[in-house]
Amino acid sequence: MSYLEATDLARSYQVGRAGFLRKPRSFFAVDGVTLTLNKGETLGIVGESGCGKSTLARLLLGLIPADRGVLTLQGQQTLGVSETEWRALRRRMQLVYQDAAGALDPRMSVRTQVEEPLHIHGLPLDGAERALQAVGLFGAMADRYPHELSGGQLQRVVIARALALEPEILVLDEPVSALDVSIQAQIVNLLMDLQRDFGLSYVFVSHDLSVVRHISNRVAVMYLGRIVEDAPRDQLFADPKHPYTRVLIDAAPKPDPSTRRAIRLEVGDPPNPADPPAGCGFHPRCPLAVDHCRKEAPELRRVAERRVACHLVSEPFG
Repeated sequence: MSYLEATDLARSYQVGRAGFLRKPRSFFAVDGVTLTLNKGETLGIVGESGCGKSTLARLLLGLIPADRGVLTLQGQQTLGVSETEWRALRRRMQLVYQDAAGALDPRMSVRTQVEEPLHIHGLPLDGAERALQAVGLFGAMADRYPHELSGGQLQRVVIARALALEPEILVLDEPVSALDVSIQAQIVNLLMDLQRDFGLSYVFVSHDLSVVRHISNRVAVMYLGRIVEDAPRDQLFADPKHPYTRVLIDAAPKPDPSTRRAIRLEVGDPPNPADPPAGCGFHPRCPLAVDHCRKEAPELRRVAERRVACHLVSEPFG
């Protein structure tokens, strides 16, 4: 049994009226996502901006309600439970924010902010000291205020605050995107050390494929609110099956500028999620699309150790 399991998760939003007499339209930011997270594993979630990555992260944490779907933690349902049950579950899953400075109160010291979740849950405050030491913040550093810390130190504070409750799962939403490359490496290595030392499981949301490749065990690729490919990390980067995955990998910066892949995204931006194309959502941008792609949306089906939503998955790519 998977540690965390989501089945057919969906979340829709309303957009403005197109006219005075017209009703508001809705679109699905997350549309029928099914995934699993195993204990001690890092699941990377990648895709372009607006594909639904952050919405999915908040659904997994119960921060926003789902329109439909089932979410279980070690077989226990987490959606629609009572407030008391949810509080106990909430301790086991914590969020690490992208904008560490925005997530912290400038009027409170680091120590006070790491102690805050312990106060809320009625737990001993010595957990804050352990969490601060685990992320490398010692002594007087804990008595400083956010404006006195660097970006990397602020990110360590946010991680410490999440660790204070001794969670089992961390959902990390673009946790290093605002940092310099050298600091990114430090934070990613810290996260890997914490995972090893505390047996944590991670859902790692990012648009940076190099970071995802370094930290993840498996990678799920999202497009227009759906997972289009889900595979073990090495398999996905060595032999991506979905054309969109190939496009993402091709677009990532490479040390060797002479390296080229066969599939290139020539023109076009992502379609409006409030007015998605018929059939496969990627077909207007796909260099391999055929008539079948324009008429019928592909199912996410299992192929060996991966899942792929592409009608051409059994055919060779150009």
